[in-house]
Amino acid sequence: MRVLLQRVRQSSVLVEGDVKGSIAEGYLLLVGAEDSDTSEQVDYLVHKITKLRVFEDEDGKMNKSIEDVDGSILSVSQFTLYANTKKGNRPSFVDAGDPAHAEKIYNEFNEKLAATGRHVETGVFGADMRVALINEGPVTIWFDTDEK
Repeated sequence: MRVLLQRVRQSSVLVEGDVKGSIAEGYLLLVGAEDSDTSEQVDYLVHKITKLRVFEDEDGKMNKSIEDVDGSILSVSQFTLYANTKKGNRPSFVDAGDPAHAEKIYNEFNEKLAATGRHVETGVFGADMRVALINEGPVTIWFDTDEK
């Protein structure tokens, strides 16, 4: 699994002009899955993401988690995180998960995030989406379970 986390002041996702998810302070997560992804990897990422301390404390240091600031999460499926650009100029997406498996993993990930007490909004798996955000910081962090 790959997740690109962005700390945001606000974020939203639209499908065909309709808002499907919208949050204030929290994380925008772009989420990609591959065929070998498991529930164990989902659990690992849910723990890392909800415990990650990237919100500022009273001294201006990144020392608070999303739980500490009662932040929300907007999770958007993003198969292009598995783009391979080594050959030619057009990316290959052969490493991206089969859509049925990727959707299962994505849904499990979102359910487990919500089970931590976070408010979780999502895009629409496989849809053409427009994502808007106001990045806070900016703070952007890359997670790849292949590297854990």
